[in-house]
Amino acid sequence: MGVSGCGKTTIGRMLSEQLGWRYYDGDVFHSPASIAKMKRGEPLTDKDRLGWLETLQQLIHDKIANGDNAIISCSTLKKQYRNLLRKGNTDLKLLFLKGDYDTILPRFKQRKGHFFTDENMLTNQFHTLEEPSANEATSIDISPPAEQVTQACLSAVLEFKKAS
Repeated sequence: MGVSGCGKTTIGRMLSEQLGWRYYDGDVFHSPASIAKMKRGEPLTDKDRLGWLETLQQLIHDKIANGDNAIISCSTLKKQYRNLLRKGNTDLKLLFLKGDYDTILPRFKQRKGHFFTDENMLTNQFHTLEEPSANEATSIDISPPAEQVTQACLSAVLEFKKAS
């Protein structure tokens, strides 16, 4: 989880390859209307996000119910969003890819082919972000190179697996 441009897709794919788990990019589950809204530079409302979050919650539920491990990237900027994803999914573990605006902005600007490109939207995400507590998620510093961030995520996932 984290704001746009923090590396969720890059790190999620790399982590998926290392673990041999399926990777799901949460962005592909947004409705066409929400994607169009974000392309126009309009922030999504809680109402806009509800169906998306419910779809992700069901995906997580299905994976856990089937005993499958998976990596799913999504922003989940607010505590209420994370609570919805956890509903019925007590085995869900969150990694928060944490970085400041000055670290993320250059990365955000370099992205190609993504519908979320307006810098004002990134600013809005930082204002919306309710950083998770240590009980909610494991924070991972994204300032090192992607390979090191992925290794930190891998270590956290292996700790989760060992503890459960």
